[in-house]
Amino acid sequence: PKVWQIACREEELPKVGSFVTVDIGTESFLVVRSDDGQINAFHNVCQHRGRRLVDAAAGRTQKFVCGFHSWTYNVDGSSARVVDHDDWGGNLPACEIALKPLKVGLWGGFVFVNMDLEAEPLLDYLGYAGEILTPYEFEKMRYRSIRTARLPVNWKVAVEAFNEGYHVQGTHPQALQIMDDPSSSYAFGRHAMFFQPEFGSRGLGQPSARTKLTVTDDYRPGIVRYVEYFERDLKGLFCDRHPAATARLLDEVEADTGYIEIMTKMVEFWRDAAIESGAGWPEGLTPEITAKAGIDWHLFPNAITLMTPDAAIWYRIRPDGDNVESCFFDIWCIQRYAPGTEPVVERKLYDPWRSNDDWGEIFSQDFENSEAVQSGMKSSGFVAARPNPKQETAVSNFHKYLHRYIEQDI
Repeated sequence: PKVWQIACREEELPKVGSFVTVDIGTESFLVVRSDDGQINAFHNVCQHRGRRLVDAAAGRTQKFVCGFHSWTYNVDGSSARVVDHDDWGGNLPACEIALKPLKVGLWGGFVFVNMDLEAEPLLDYLGYAGEILTPYEFEKMRYRSIRTARLPVNWKVAVEAFNEGYHVQGTHPQALQIMDDPSSSYAFGRHAMFFQPEFGSRGLGQPSARTKLTVTDDYRPGIVRYVEYFERDLKGLFCDRHPAATARLLDEVEADTGYIEIMTKMVEFWRDAAIESGAGWPEGLTPEITAKAGIDWHLFPNAITLMTPDAAIWYRIRPDGDNVESCFFDIWCIQRYAPGTEPVVERKLYDPWRSNDDWGEIFSQDFENSEAVQSGMKSSGFVAARPNPKQETAVSNFHKYLHRYIEQDI
């Protein structure tokens, strides 16, 4: 109740009356664009007998009508109708039965909500994380896909699995053929990030030193394979323009070109493709900023992003009611599109997660691993977690701030 959490994206609320509901633990929130064009958020509960007011995940309406006794609310949260209101004899003033509001903050095209109406401003909460990520212009990206998996794991286990890179060598051994994996992780207040210093010094697309394979003199084919693999497997992070743009390296760059120059040309080719498509490019995103930004950010408590200049993948992990053995894992892939060419996106829920046979290697490996952690951490033979002090700082930092909030020391 004291933290900012992502509820949805602004593009999901294009018109007056457009709404989205989001469940986080035992709470349910209703986010709606009101008559004045502003985005407001309310607790999704009728003030009469406590029925959840809106059942749909998203939609558009002029009024919200409770399915129990038809109490009705305007899109600004005010009471519109109480059936047989006179029965209360004037003892039920409209101001007392309006929907209970939440604090709303907008950043990067995302709508954040906070149950604490006195909470610090969103930008203050994001701090350095918001500062370093703002140049990516997430607000100019649009949904490519929205997928949700119901995982039989505690929400914290799922967060931990995606905010460190130390697990690549153990969980995703196939990726070691095209990337060196040692990473460094840093905390910035509540939030944390990790990066791979020059990708382990071997360069993107080269085999990890762990494989004992020899580094090749021609960096180009490995870089192309790297982009093609992750775009095909994740269907996000990279955008759908990147594989073809990256493949230009094979025809337009000499085989003996140095690594840094090749990477610079790759990003130039990405930029060419984005501008040619009409999608545009984040001109304020300098090489210096991308170097500081690393590859993965954990925004406390439950959002994680991996980003490129014109595409990103976002994860949001939500407790499943009061079931500590389950969570919802949202995967949002976004990228820049030319205005009017954005795809029509269908929300997809996979419950259980194995009901989808097209997760690809990486998600399947991560989800299976998380299940094994959920089971194994209950063992009487497991004393405590021992996070890597260099590569898993984000995990330790997550729990440090979680405890501070629980203990009301923040």
